[in-house]
Amino acid sequence: MLVLAIESSCDETSAAVVRDGRRVLSNIIASQVDVHAQYGGVVPELAARKHLEACPVVIDQALSQAGVSLEDIDGVAVTSGPGLIGALLVGLSTAKALAYSLDVPLVGVHHIEGHILAPLLEQPIAFPYLALAVSGGHTHLYQVDGIGQYTLLGRTLDDAAGEAFDKVAKMSGLSYPGGALIDKLAQQGDACRFEFPRPMLHRPGFDFSFSGIKTAVLTQIKKLDEPLEGQLLQDLAAGFQEAVVDVLSKKAFKAAKEYGLSRIVVAGGVACNSGLRKRFGQMAEKNAVEVFFPAPLLCADNAAMLAVAGDYYLSKGCRADLDLNARSNWPLEQVRVTEFLNGEKHG
Repeated sequence: MLVLAIESSCDETSAAVVRDGRRVLSNIIASQVDVHAQYGGVVPELAARKHLEACPVVIDQALSQAGVSLEDIDGVAVTSGPGLIGALLVGLSTAKALAYSLDVPLVGVHHIEGHILAPLLEQPIAFPYLALAVSGGHTHLYQVDGIGQYTLLGRTLDDAAGEAFDKVAKMSGLSYPGGALIDKLAQQGDACRFEFPRPMLHRPGFDFSFSGIKTAVLTQIKKLDEPLEGQLLQDLAAGFQEAVVDVLSKKAFKAAKEYGLSRIVVAGGVACNSGLRKRFGQMAEKNAVEVFFPAPLLCADNAAMLAVAGDYYLSKGCRADLDLNARSNWPLEQVRVTEFLNGEKHG
């Protein structure tokens, strides 16, 4: 099956052509970073307008790079939630129009479902596995028993980890988005100079909290008696990143042990963080656990990741009606493969 996938949940517009849910023929991403940087964060209305401009462009580029035409497409997969409603509606409306005009089936895919299945585009991974979805809007732990079979084990109770990175970067005078800048500075810093808290690390369960770390960083910055720059900035970034990485890694491996899972997938934008990748690699060896990170392009919001679930659902006969709507909030654990296989509407 040849699937055209469309992603527009936040500030990246993406289209991809994927064969049989595994072979990526193209994966085009148009970023809006420059548009939102001057505001220090994503402006929903601007994001939706930019998606309107970019959608036809990225679709044309995806088809061209894949060497196929619209007439070759067997189905359309699109992010139907969660995300910014205005942004989602642009991609969803485009997908509906294409599916209708081509007379091919349409399916809506959960954004986080796409992320935690993305590594399957690069290599086979046996189910079940533990998935840590960590990004600017999400920090969740799931047990993944198969496509459409997700159990929530823990989640952030306040800020997502990626959100904390961006806010700390802003406090430190860095530009948006700041996560990658913090990572780069941390690589040159001494994490021992500043000791920040590890909220909820030793509490029962697998929920997260990152607002306390963010507040601790702000308190420390206010106490400084010299400009936050150079080695001082690098050390602060290193101390903050160490605290976040410590919480994410220890919680994930603790959950894997408790639920008897020998494989861990780490996905989402923060999965690009070098400190996180290094720590998970070290802990994997000590705990005899396999760890999988998607390639950096597949960590970002992209359309190809939607095709893993999209192709599977379409191949099982799932069809979304043209009244499929966008969802700003949509718990992943509400996605059930049994609903698809029973012919129930999706979305």
